[in-house]
Amino acid sequence: MYEKLTEAKLAETLEAGIHEFAERGVEKASMASIAGKAGISVGVLYKYYSDKDSFFLACVRRSVGRLEEALKEVLVREDKVSGYADQVIRILQRHAAEHRDDIRMYHEITSIRNSRFAAELAEEIEKITAGLYTDIIRKAQKNGTVREDMDPGIAAFFFDNLLMMLQFGLCCDYYRERWKLYCGGKLPENDMVREQLLMFLESAFTFSREDVSHEGGK
Repeated sequence: MYEKLTEAKLAETLEAGIHEFAERGVEKASMASIAGKAGISVGVLYKYYSDKDSFFLACVRRSVGRLEEALKEVLVREDKVSGYADQVIRILQRHAAEHRDDIRMYHEITSIRNSRFAAELAEEIEKITAGLYTDIIRKAQKNGTVREDMDPGIAAFFFDNLLMMLQFGLCCDYYRERWKLYCGGKLPENDMVREQLLMFLESAFTFSREDVSHEGGK
């Protein structure tokens, strides 16, 4: 009879896994190291998860569940797109501060080439934000607060890419150094980042083609 883990111990084990995958990536992560950090035997870990792949996916789902829960407060709001964007940016800044390893693990996932997980992970991780951001833009187009000539899905994709880079800049060493390079050697404060990003988004979403001045008046 193997040791039965409590819910708290299972949660601790998943957190140990998230940290290991964030540090070493999927291929180099060690189930023995994860078990050791969680204070359980590797045999018990394999009783709950048949292999590293299934355990990795469980860690991803725990991380995605946290993000989904955090974004729920946006789903109940009715606001202009700028109000939605402000709320999303605030939530993601807070989420990155509280769950740095989640973001670092996600970064490791995006760097895997020809991953056997690619389609499954894209569906698991991106479907929440893809639907949310597309709906926000589509509603804003209907009420006339953003330009109507954008494709909502493509605009949402670009918006999400900006937010992804924001989170990587808060949590991943390379992106933090890259951010410093652009900002005079130090990371800007969250309030300043949020303000500047909202200004950028306001221009992107509200200018129509005829409103943009080009060289030579063309």
